[in-house]
Amino acid sequence: MAKHETPFLDELENGPWPSFVSDLKQQAEVRAKNEKGVEFQIPQDCVDDLLGVVELSYKHGRTHWKHGGIVGVFGYGGGVIGRYCDQPKLFPGVEHFHTMRVNQPCGKYYSTEYLRQLTELWDFRGSGITNMHGATGDIILLGTTTPQLEEVFWTLTHDFNQDLGGSGSNLRTPADCLGQSRCEYSCYDTSALCHFLTNEYQDELHRPAFPYKFKFKFDGCPNCCVASIARSDMSFIGTWKDDIRIDQDAVNKYVENDPAYPANAGAHKGKDWGPFNIQKEVVRLCPTGCMKFENKTLTIDNANCTRCMHCINVMPRALKIGKETGLSILCGAKAPILDGAQMGSLLVPFVEVNADNDYEAITEIIENIWDWWMEEGKNRERLGELIMRQGFQKLLEVTGIEAMPQHVAYPRTNPYIFWKEDEVPGGWERDVDEFRKHHLR
Repeated sequence: MAKHETPFLDELENGPWPSFVSDLKQQAEVRAKNEKGVEFQIPQDCVDDLLGVVELSYKHGRTHWKHGGIVGVFGYGGGVIGRYCDQPKLFPGVEHFHTMRVNQPCGKYYSTEYLRQLTELWDFRGSGITNMHGATGDIILLGTTTPQLEEVFWTLTHDFNQDLGGSGSNLRTPADCLGQSRCEYSCYDTSALCHFLTNEYQDELHRPAFPYKFKFKFDGCPNCCVASIARSDMSFIGTWKDDIRIDQDAVNKYVENDPAYPANAGAHKGKDWGPFNIQKEVVRLCPTGCMKFENKTLTIDNANCTRCMHCINVMPRALKIGKETGLSILCGAKAPILDGAQMGSLLVPFVEVNADNDYEAITEIIENIWDWWMEEGKNRERLGELIMRQGFQKLLEVTGIEAMPQHVAYPRTNPYIFWKEDEVPGGWERDVDEFRKHHLR
């Protein structure tokens, strides 16, 4: 028997799609029955009350959660998102219902043993509700009380060898794709770089000192499986600088509609899309028009290729990424807060990642950007907004990177050129007597 009637939430269970409401109801029933005999450390009916407060929010058209203020674990300024209900008498089970962010492993690789330990811990000291994973990439543990925060933190760090993630005005938990562990397209070891920067910047991750949040994301190739170009202040996207490798025999197998060579690696099977048409599905869809297929030969003008990956995705057995691989660094992506959503802007076209995983060149760029942002950034101003306010040229100056054609997004709109003193021979200072020798009154 449900503790609260939820007619509005019940509507969300209609239709063909999975519903979080069904999941919550299932978890509420599991806690009510408690067949495993768990000694719950927070109210047993907390999930019932969670359903109740969300139902009330739908009914009133406004939230009934209030800001949690400062709540966390000793020594850390992030990792816990405080959450309190403004109707504690109606829903005592969620009077305080904090969220904990746990730093996910690189590539999100887990053993079943670890997942079992984690869920048993959260059943015991929390609501049992998890989100695998949050938008930033963390393991999200939804709903516990203030006294349980230190207990969960101790178990995670001492028994599970796991740490909290980032929240607030700090470095958020770095996130990466599977990279070279599973993907043939990956141009660098995303997990190695993600792991290195996570360890290198522990203070920045746990002790907020920034104007606002800052995110690293690592994509092994331009397919951008973690959407770093759209969602991170600094994105590291795999690329190559030589030519796409072409197997002409395999290209013609696709053209001949050989069953062993399905387009898109068979991802679109299950419906008859008609015979594969290389002109329609590959050549004409190239964004720069750098491809041509004539006389059973595919040619690519690699100088004009923008590495969009479309042709490689459609014909993966015929086309491969180049062999001179590395990564590009882009800056300034963010969600729409002040000036609307922004995609990342290219800062470093190519960084060669060596086998020794020497990332000194990368950390130097990161720290130069942080020094500038912490000095010049306004409160709650993302890096992308600072770049918009002070200009991309300023970003080049603080990182010591020379301007190059790849930095040009569009022709300049200002017809004037403003010189700096160090760019003018002799600077701004002039000897008046020397000037008058050549320019009489």
